Amino acid sequence: MDERVRFVGRLLDGEKMVALCREFAISRKTGYKIFDRYKEYGLEALTDRSRRPSRYANQLPQQVEAAILNLKREKPYWGARKIRERLLRRFSCEVKVPARSTIHAVLDRHGLVQRRGRRRNHAQGTPLSLGQKPNQLWCTDYKGEFLLGNKKYCYPLTVTDHASRYLLRCEALESTWEALAFTAFARLFKERGLPTSIRSDNGVPFASPNSLFNLSQLSVWWLRLGITIERSQPGHPQQNGRHERMHLTLKTQTTRPAGGNSLQQQSKFDDFLEEFNNERLHEALDMKCPAEVYTPAIRRYGGLPELAYPFHDRVIHVTNCGRICLHRKKINLSTVFAGQALGIKEVEEGIWLVSFREYDLGYIDLEEKTLQPLNNPFGPKV
Repeated sequence: MDERVRFVGRLLDGEKMVALCREFAISRKTGYKIFDRYKEYGLEALTDRSRRPSRYANQLPQQVEAAILNLKREKPYWGARKIRERLLRRFSCEVKVPARSTIHAVLDRHGLVQRRGRRRNHAQGTPLSLGQKPNQLWCTDYKGEFLLGNKKYCYPLTVTDHASRYLLRCEALESTWEALAFTAFARLFKERGLPTSIRSDNGVPFASPNSLFNLSQLSVWWLRLGITIERSQPGHPQQNGRHERMHLTLKTQTTRPAGGNSLQQQSKFDDFLEEFNNERLHEALDMKCPAEVYTPAIRRYGGLPELAYPFHDRVIHVTNCGRICLHRKKINLSTVFAGQALGIKEVEEGIWLVSFREYDLGYIDLEEKTLQPLNNPFGPKV
C-alpha cells in the first residue's frame, strides 16, 4: 500500500506518468489503473484487495453438504459409497449428487474419516525342504560386504549345493544390483544345470519387501525356469546354517587381508573354491570332499520356456508398469511380473482368478479394479 500512496502522491505533485511508471517498474496500464481507482474511491482504494473468488464454481450446496454430514453421523460406519447411494435415492433427480471422491473429501475435511496406518509388508519364511540329494536344493546369499585395497566395496555372491556342500559359485561383485545377479546365475545354470529349489534370505535381490508375495524379478525368473523358491525366516540364519558356516571359512581365508582390487579378490575366491571342493575333507560327508559327492544337474538350462495355460480362459501379459488390462480396466499387479504371461479364468461374474505357471496369485474384482491376493503360494509343498 505504501508504494501506491507514494506513486499517487507524486502524480498529484505534477510528475509525469511515464517517468513514474518506469521508476516504479510497472506498466502504464497499471499506473493509470491505480490512479483512476484513487480518483474514484479515495485512499481506501489503495489498500490490498482480497484475492478470494467471489464464488466457487464447484462448491457443494450447503444443503447437500449438511445431508452428507447428517448421514455420516447417523451411520458412522458407512463410507462414501453407501452415503452416495442413499443420497441418490433421497434426492432422485432434484439435486445433482456429488461423486464418491467428493463425498469422501467432505467427510475428511470435517474429521469424519478414520485414517488407517500405513500397511507394511513383513518378510516371512517359507516351508523348507530337506535337500538330501545333489541339486535338489541350492543355497545362495551375499557374504557381508568388505573394503578392498582400492577402497571400493566387494559383495561376494555365493551359491552352494545343500546336500554335497559343493561351492558352486563365489563371485566378487561390486553391488547387490539385480542385473549382476542375473548374469552370475545365468552362467551358473549353463555350467551346472538347474536345481529343484533355491533357498535364500529375504534381502535384495532375492526378494523385494514391497512387491506381491515379496517377489523380485530374480525370483520370478527362477520360478519361470521351474525352480521352487525357499526363504529362511528373518532373524533365523541357522535355517541356512551350512551356507553360513562356509561363509565363516571364506571370510577367514580370503579377506584377511583383502585383495587390492576386485580382480585380485576374485583370484583369492577361485583358489578358495578349488581347495574347498577338491581338498577340504568334511566330517558330515564321511571325510569326503564335496567334489566326490556332487554331480551336475540333469535338467539343463536352455532359456525361458513358453508359458501355456490350457485350463484358463485366456492369456494376458503384464505391462512394463506392472498392470494388466482387462475389459478396458487397468488393474495394478506388480512390476516384478512385467512382461510375463499370466493365465486368467472367470470364476464368477466379474471375478477372475489370476495364475502364474501353476501358482494361483489371487482374484481380480473388475468392479473394484483390485487384486485380492491368496495365501503365499510359493515355497516347497511339504
